[in-house]
Amino acid sequence: MSTDGVVALRPRRTAPAPAPHEIDDWGRDPRAVGIVWGAARLRWHVTLGGDQLVPKRAGALVVVNTRRYALAPIYTAFALAEALDRPVRFVGRPDVAPAGPFVQRLGGLLARADEVTRALHDGDLVVMGAEPTAHPRHVGRVDHRLIGAAVATGTKVLPAATASAPFRRGARIEIGSPLTANRKRRGPLAELELADQVRERIAVLLGGFGGVATGTPLDWLPFSGMGGA
Repeated sequence: MSTDGVVALRPRRTAPAPAPHEIDDWGRDPRAVGIVWGAARLRWHVTLGGDQLVPKRAGALVVVNTRRYALAPIYTAFALAEALDRPVRFVGRPDVAPAGPFVQRLGGLLARADEVTRALHDGDLVVMGAEPTAHPRHVGRVDHRLIGAAVATGTKVLPAATASAPFRRGARIEIGSPLTANRKRRGPLAELELADQVRERIAVLLGGFGGVATGTPLDWLPFSGMGGA
């Protein structure tokens, strides 16, 4: 990112996409994703709705609610990757080893506007989470700087509600219709307004859910005694 706050974008990718089992330019390893997602499905049975609203090839930013420690952006990215048969990245990669490189292999991006901007510019599908909350029905603040990455690249922003039960296998993801920035707004005002709209739309989607709560990382263990396979 330059000193005046403008992200310097490289030309859009014209090279062929990597083969299904190759590590891509961002460090995502399909084999690692397959192993982790296979293990996660021993714990979770994920129901995905609204995936037909997600672009099959173009870039898009999917924003999900998340309860603290629930890993909602990660399992949403995995579920979308399986449903759409395309790589999906998620925001939230640590910038320290050893966790950072491992999460990068799963498709993790740093929570930085410049990194998300470049991914969207390259036509990638990116999942980001709202600020984690302690209540499954609350939607945290949506980072307008990351929403600004979608505004800057002209990509769609899709709100999505997530919920999972800590003592059951069921998990649900429901994706809503895409939102766009107000063309009359410019700069941070457009980003802030769109971030608020996304947050409100996620709350509406959550209102259509049942009474499930979001689990914790311990619930991802298939035989932890906290749910079972």
